Amino acid sequence: MKLRNSFQARISLFLALLLLLVIGAVYFAVKAVTITVASDQAQEQLKTGTRVFERFMDLRWRRIQYGLNWLTNDSDFREATIKGSPSLIEHALQEFEASLHGSELFVLDLDGNIITSTLKAFPYAKALRLARRNTQTMVIGILAGRPYMLVQGVVLGPLPVVRVVSGMPMDDVFAHELSSLSNLEVSFMTVKPGESGILSSTQPDFMSASIIEFVQEHTPGSTIHFSEFHGRRFLGQMLQLANSGDPGNGQVMAVLQSPLDQTMQAFDSLDRKFLWISLGALLASLLGALWLARAVSRPVSLLAEAAQRIGRGNYETPVELTRRDELGFLAKAINAMQSGIAVREQQLAHNALHDPLTGLPNRALAMERLGSAISARRGVVLIYLGIENYRVINESFGPEGGERIMRESARVMLDALRERDTAARITGNEFLLLLESTQVDVGVALADRLYALLKRPLSIDGHEVLLEVCMGIAIYPLNGRSAEELISRAAIACRDAAALPGYLQVYQQDRDLAHQRQIQLIRDLRSAASDGQLQLYYQPKMDIRSGHVRQAEALLRWQHPELGMVSPAEFIPLAERTGSMFLLTGWVIEEGIRQLSAWNRKGLHMQLSLNISAEDLHGENLLMTVERLLKRYQLSAEQLIFEITESTAMRDPEHSLNVLEKLRDGGISLSVDDFGTGYSSLAHLKRLPVQELKIDQSFIRNLDETSEDAVIVRSTIEMSHNLGLKVVAEGVEYQHTLELLERWHCDTAQGYLISRPMEAVAFEAWVWKLRATV
Repeated sequence: MKLRNSFQARISLFLALLLLLVIGAVYFAVKAVTITVASDQAQEQLKTGTRVFERFMDLRWRRIQYGLNWLTNDSDFREATIKGSPSLIEHALQEFEASLHGSELFVLDLDGNIITSTLKAFPYAKALRLARRNTQTMVIGILAGRPYMLVQGVVLGPLPVVRVVSGMPMDDVFAHELSSLSNLEVSFMTVKPGESGILSSTQPDFMSASIIEFVQEHTPGSTIHFSEFHGRRFLGQMLQLANSGDPGNGQVMAVLQSPLDQTMQAFDSLDRKFLWISLGALLASLLGALWLARAVSRPVSLLAEAAQRIGRGNYETPVELTRRDELGFLAKAINAMQSGIAVREQQLAHNALHDPLTGLPNRALAMERLGSAISARRGVVLIYLGIENYRVINESFGPEGGERIMRESARVMLDALRERDTAARITGNEFLLLLESTQVDVGVALADRLYALLKRPLSIDGHEVLLEVCMGIAIYPLNGRSAEELISRAAIACRDAAALPGYLQVYQQDRDLAHQRQIQLIRDLRSAASDGQLQLYYQPKMDIRSGHVRQAEALLRWQHPELGMVSPAEFIPLAERTGSMFLLTGWVIEEGIRQLSAWNRKGLHMQLSLNISAEDLHGENLLMTVERLLKRYQLSAEQLIFEITESTAMRDPEHSLNVLEKLRDGGISLSVDDFGTGYSSLAHLKRLPVQELKIDQSFIRNLDETSEDAVIVRSTIEMSHNLGLKVVAEGVEYQHTLELLERWHCDTAQGYLISRPMEAVAFEAWVWKLRATV
């Protein structure tokens, strides 16, 4: 509820602010336009008033000129001026005083001297004379500190006799008269250097100082100025009406002002109406915004509640929102989403406890069911089943072939088990069978049946494949009290089954000790080389015809700091199974090359055989490593012989052949070790780039001329010679064996009869002694 109210409040506030911003922007934009229009009207009014002002000044001049013409054409006034009597002139002027409307009169002789006047001084005689030469009859001047419009006339008789000047004062009356016609505020002011003259204006007296300051700060011309006097705004223009050329006479300035506030009053009503309209629109918009916010927040709150239900894992209640807009579409999407999540969660829950390839329970589910059976104290027989040749099948037929094998094996297990039993896949090639409420004899019988079913040939891409299956059995509660312990001991029994004849082993007491020894050896094997625990022993290989020893085989030994001397038959399989063969082979090659280099410096030139595993051939760095070491120790490649087993040559034959050819091209001799123990390498022997073949010691140790081994050995020697290969017989322990090999033309003998493996120092001394006696 708080979420909904918060969301609704936010929408309402956002829409209200948005509407307020928009309406405020419109209102102030209209107001700005109104001010602009009012200002434009005031400017236009000022321009129009200025033209009216100029027309009225011209009209007043013409009216005064008309009165002067009437005066100068009067016979009595003309006669008085001809006689030149001031008293007669003044008497004649009195008759015309009413028609001149209070203007000042000056009668001047032709030289500009005053004959008679209403004022004592008249400084514009010269200015009027110059104006007359320019066909002008009017001058604006300053008399007694006030501005006057001076209009002149001439009395002719018939030649000019005197000049008559009428000076009309430009006072407040004149300003108000102009203001009434132009609709402007009019002010006249005389300006002399260093002082301000008299101001005549239509403006109130309290604004006089502001007008005088305006005149002092601005220059006359057509420029329109904005000014503010005592809170009242005006657009004004200042005109210069008189400049006699004599700075001492001063200037007459006219200030015309258009009241901006008066113009704005015409828009006040519109402004108030628009303000009310804006407020009404804002109120209506706010009400609409509240309604919209409520209409949006309600379905959003329903969607939020649905999301919370989904978060709690409740996928049963759909969102009921019948709308055809985007929110309705979102509600349908959420309903589809929660249905999809429910399905995927079920699938994930299944996948978390089942193997994706076979569909069998995985290790976690098997542990759970085994733990439940142990908690209920039900008897359990646990069968740990491994497919030993899974890796070979996977490499030979690819991942698809390996997957097919796993699926078929899982199908066979499910068909053989009872409904209450469990078959689980716990690793890539290992399965766990959980037989509840079962005796060990029933478990063994089931293992026999499974073995028979799984040993049936399977067809993959037209090739028949036989599975190598081994099984180990552990029993609850005899062999363990916990699920981890039972599975571990069933795995130990399975490994024993792989190493011993047969396919099935039941866990034997104290096998954990052997298992712990294996774990320790696997762990310590990785650091054995760096810790100096490895050592090479050297066994001589004797040329049977000459009796000379120019070759030896390097045999690896491990002196464990706790377990003592560890047999290669024990740690080599562990290294191959755990991927440590690269470390061992790298150390053996470098140590063998180093020892050969040391013997060369002493004059003892030997050819040394080193054993290479399948993992070494499958690696990419074997050749580069050997070349680098040969270069470092300045050793010839011809002093090295690499021995490979039949199984090594059989695993990925194409790749192995490529690597072996590169080694041979590099000058290294190649030998097939333990020949005769394999089952299919004879077909590939002629393709392998080897120079030597070693007959396995199982055929040599008890060799007798009449035994079956004699036929095999003799045939192998003849076949090898026909292929151009030298033959080495290993395991020679008796003299008669050596004599038979010599008769059959075997090339080299190796065995205890000649010498046991020795350390480097002992081997060196043995060779020197042998050479001294031969």
